[in-house]
Amino acid sequence: MEIGPNQPLSASVTDALLAAAEDEQIILARNCWACGWAEERSVVIDSIETVEGEADTIERATLVDEITDELAAIDDVEILEETLATIRGKQRTDSATTDTNTDTPE
Repeated sequence: MEIGPNQPLSASVTDALLAAAEDEQIILARNCWACGWAEERSVVIDSIETVEGEADTIERATLVDEITDELAAIDDVEILEETLATIRGKQRTDSATTDTNTDTPE
């Protein structure tokens, strides 16, 4: 897995397996910095079976990925700041309308 802002220098085996595509090879390495011992193993993904979770959760994750991709493509900082301000304003108005069910003493 390539390292970068969304991928740390060291990834868990679970993350590597979930990110893999069919016919992809994953090489796992273990190293002891104290004694110099090292071991590498490789796994080839033969087939992938997916069990989907809750439809709402999957839709939300897909939308978050889409939004993240769109934002990553924007180079203009002002547009990003305006977008953030719009989102925060929307969240404030949404929470203000949903928090009207407070208990009032009689």
